[in-house]
Amino acid sequence: MESIFTSNPNRIQKITGDVITMLEKAVLGQTENLQFMWECLLMGGHVLIEGVPGLGKTLMVRSLSQVIQCHQSRIQFTPDLMPSDITGTKVYDLQTGHFSFRQGPIFTHILLADEINRTPPKTQAALLEAMEEKQVTVDGETYQLPSLFFVVATQNPVEHEGTYTLPEAQMDRFTMKLMMNYPTGEHEALLLATQKIHSRRESKLESVISIEEIIEIRQELEDVTVESSVIHYILALVQATRNHPKVYLGASPRAGLDVLAMSKAGAIVKGRQFVTPDDVRRIVKPVLRHRLILHPDGELEGWKADDILEEIIQSIPVPR
Repeated sequence: MESIFTSNPNRIQKITGDVITMLEKAVLGQTENLQFMWECLLMGGHVLIEGVPGLGKTLMVRSLSQVIQCHQSRIQFTPDLMPSDITGTKVYDLQTGHFSFRQGPIFTHILLADEINRTPPKTQAALLEAMEEKQVTVDGETYQLPSLFFVVATQNPVEHEGTYTLPEAQMDRFTMKLMMNYPTGEHEALLLATQKIHSRRESKLESVISIEEIIEIRQELEDVTVESSVIHYILALVQATRNHPKVYLGASPRAGLDVLAMSKAGAIVKGRQFVTPDDVRRIVKPVLRHRLILHPDGELEGWKADDILEEIIQSIPVPR
């Protein structure tokens, strides 16, 4: 069977254009974040979205599942949520006299972990094995998750009372962190003008791509070429985060792998089978911003991870 890319090098680029165009019918003013989320889905990663309430974080995920026509689950994280509420639990069957496993909401294609920082670390950790290995272990038995398993977690940057900061190990499982800001006046005016009171914005979205096609595109990512100069460029960027004077803990090797994978995804959706330094520079901030722990004095001076990453990007020579 001929692959999507081999049969038509621009096929993936066209599919991406169709997906983003369809998503923008429901989600206004978030083109860049939609693009990043789509590329992260293609490379098999997971996304953390940070933004104040009411910006459309949940709408983005619902719209994506509508465009792919796949199963989507939503978990509202609360302080009393237990790990079994996510993974599932063993239930005793009176008729058979045996315990059977009842799947939790994590057994889905796209999982929306809403306000993930509102639940204790024990429950947050229930996602660790699932996100890394795409499987769940309950009472010593392992259950495989679907081949397309994509976690999108949200958190509110304003409210801190009753929240639990995600530990570094959990943060490192997220491929990228997207920042959602208020839409422009033009987009907000269009939102008001086109809103229907009794219908969801994503309800009329049409399916653009199947799960099988997404899995095939993931296989095509393996054939994207990365020259040694680009690999050393990625290595230099990642290592620079570990040596920066205002950074207490820099990016991990896993972060470097995610930069590489996201660069491949960024290249393939543009119809290319090779990675350029611009592909790398484009995704450095969303992939690394949540993995850096700054020195306290740097935070007191008002430094943010994006500022440090921009400084690093400007300081590392770009390979030709």
